Amino acid sequence: MAKKLLITEKPSVAMEFAKALKINTTRKNGYLESDDWIITWCVGHLVTMSYPEKYDENLKKWRLDTLPFIPKEWKYEVIPQVENQFNVVKSLMQREDVLEIYNAGDSGREGEYIQRLVFMMAEPNPKAEMKRVWIDSQTEEEILKGIKQAKPLSEYDSLSDSAYLRAKEDYLIGINFSRLLSIIFGRRVAKQINEERVSISIGRVMTCVLGMVVSREREIRNFKKTKYYKISGEFGEENSFKAEWKSQEGSKFYESPILYNETGFKKEENAKQFIEELKDKEAIIESVKKTKQKENAPLLFNLAEVQNECTKRFKIKPDETLEIIQELYEKKLVTYPRTDARVLSTAIAKVISKNLNGLVKGLKDEEVQSILKKMSDEKYSTNLIKTKYVNDSKITDHYAIIPTGQGFENYDNLSDLKKNVYLLIVKRFLSIFYPAAEYNKMAVIIKIGNESFFANEKVCTNRGYLEVLKGENEEKENDIKLISGLKKGEKITVKLLETKEAETSPPTRYNSGSMILAMENAGKLIEDEALREQIKGAGIGTSATRAEIMKKLEKIGYISINSKTQIITPTAKGEAIYDVVFASMPDMLNPELTASWEKGLDMVAKKEIEPEIFMNKLEKYIRNKIGRLVIPM
Repeated sequence: MAKKLLITEKPSVAMEFAKALKINTTRKNGYLESDDWIITWCVGHLVTMSYPEKYDENLKKWRLDTLPFIPKEWKYEVIPQVENQFNVVKSLMQREDVLEIYNAGDSGREGEYIQRLVFMMAEPNPKAEMKRVWIDSQTEEEILKGIKQAKPLSEYDSLSDSAYLRAKEDYLIGINFSRLLSIIFGRRVAKQINEERVSISIGRVMTCVLGMVVSREREIRNFKKTKYYKISGEFGEENSFKAEWKSQEGSKFYESPILYNETGFKKEENAKQFIEELKDKEAIIESVKKTKQKENAPLLFNLAEVQNECTKRFKIKPDETLEIIQELYEKKLVTYPRTDARVLSTAIAKVISKNLNGLVKGLKDEEVQSILKKMSDEKYSTNLIKTKYVNDSKITDHYAIIPTGQGFENYDNLSDLKKNVYLLIVKRFLSIFYPAAEYNKMAVIIKIGNESFFANEKVCTNRGYLEVLKGENEEKENDIKLISGLKKGEKITVKLLETKEAETSPPTRYNSGSMILAMENAGKLIEDEALREQIKGAGIGTSATRAEIMKKLEKIGYISINSKTQIITPTAKGEAIYDVVFASMPDMLNPELTASWEKGLDMVAKKEIEPEIFMNKLEKYIRNKIGRLVIPM
């Protein structure tokens, strides 16, 4: 009797697939079997790339004359610790009665790579039809849909090509450049940091991230604070308000060299002298501008955004956030975590009421139930189709991370931290159904002679989505009432003019969350969320690998991450490695170069360039780098 073989990423996932299929399986050594189905699993990577010494024993010793090492034919091997499970999967794939094989590995590039390596080494039954299961959550409904709609494996060949190339790129850059720099500079670095010997570890993404950390640290170290002096005025009789002076065209000091910037003077005596000149002069309201402003809820979470938010709120590392959300995913509570998208697909938006109804019925959390009740009472629309939260063109593999509205049988057993991370995702999701926050803004300009003073106030008149995402607003009702009664052309009393000392601030250090965002935006730490989304392109690494990169840098002693604050600083060793790379191959520290490699891999996955073109460029880059450093010696 013909059977179908389904290969998942791990045993727990295999159990969920068996439950969804409602099959009576017998647990055997490394797999489950029923009349129609066999379900087995990988346990992470079963197959890996061979080290150079497997190609030639002489390559075990690090020597310049063996570089560059670029294999013509690549060798792979089964990882000894998981050989038993590999043999189980291999024997099942080769069974004569297996006529359909489903790749149900993790639905991403790395998951594709893990399974394709197994398929390559296992040599499955040539009569078997190969299919790919691609799912967005581990709910029963999604699993069944994934199996039913499974596409031929060949439709994912370009993703597989991209995955193989990513692995080859990291392997070639890591092995060649780590050996090269260790041979040439290893002793110098060891002497510098008082160690007996040092092996210099280089990575395509890792070295770039180290560069970002060291550069920022040195900016801070070399920063010299500069004091300057601002002018503040207090205007009005009983109910006074403050306004700040700014040099404008027509001002006595417009573009004057005695100013530090348009808001202040370099020297305190100049600021005080200016105040003396303004005393006893008449103040007139030049303009009063009232505007209304609306602000919609932010976009949904992708992995980078939720990692940054969890670092800020809970002071946890990005890899811990990913572990938690992976667990929430496996417990059917949230959708697929390793996503770069912050929007939903049209197809999901059409059935989003399922997720909302599930939360209403199943989630025992008073605050969330109160948010949902208000949505119902106020009849807020759940039609997202024509909103900024739905955009098929901004989704590659998966849509944003949202609650499934299921899995609540697992909720009570979660730790408080895991519940908090889950509720963070739930609230971000629910906020998009709430109306925009509304503000009244007022801008007043006061003239004393040719000099301008500015007062700006903003007050929230309708909290809208802020009821879901933020605590009580610190509203400035009194201030806005004070300046709202002003009229253009009227005179106003100058109650006080004074100097205020200000000083420039150094750049802030990265924390583990803000570093994830900077990696996503090719080295730019963009605080403004809307701008971040606007300029988003190919980042450094991928959502699946960024946390792991930081973990590795910390493990090998190149950076230190404060466990309480999550602030990242370089170690002495990290700085020494940075100096070596900066002197020998500085472009390895350039986020834009690293991002361009990532973009190339993305283009291969999208069939925009052939894999051979990418590989040829990579080989040429490595040969040129080694040629430049080795030949002059």
